[in-house]
Amino acid sequence: MCSFPRSSNSVAFTERYLAGEIELDIVPQGTLAERIRCGGAGIPGFYTPTGVGTPLAEGKEEKYFDGIPYLLERSLTADVALVKAERADTLGNLTYNKTARNFNPMMCTAAKKTIVQARQIVEPGGIDPEAVVTPQLFVNTLVEVSQPLQESELIRQGRSYPW
Repeated sequence: MCSFPRSSNSVAFTERYLAGEIELDIVPQGTLAERIRCGGAGIPGFYTPTGVGTPLAEGKEEKYFDGIPYLLERSLTADVALVKAERADTLGNLTYNKTARNFNPMMCTAAKKTIVQARQIVEPGGIDPEAVVTPQLFVNTLVEVSQPLQESELIRQGRSYPW
């Protein structure tokens, strides 16, 4: 599950999709965010007017409230969330940079296990508690990658991360 399955010049997703190895499910971003939020909160589903009367409604329950049609959307959870943070402390408290704050905090709550790639890992107390977006409760593993490369750059160079 991801909000955008490709980086520029990416071939990994396209090749696997065309080979039938993975599926693509188109979901409006607001609906995706709410499905993840509900999953993290233990809410099984919610109704939304988004997608009514479009191909996105196929196979979904439709219900009327005050004469307006809504679709039932099921919540989403994951076995593992791969999250990118700007900073983490060694306990797992996280901060994010710009748009990384969109889905990452919610995915931490909706996954059974969260693995975090942080640009910087500091000691406890190294992050202002008021700046913490995701508390340590939702983080299982931290990996520091101070100078991450884009997938497309690694592919161009014929390299991969040295795990």
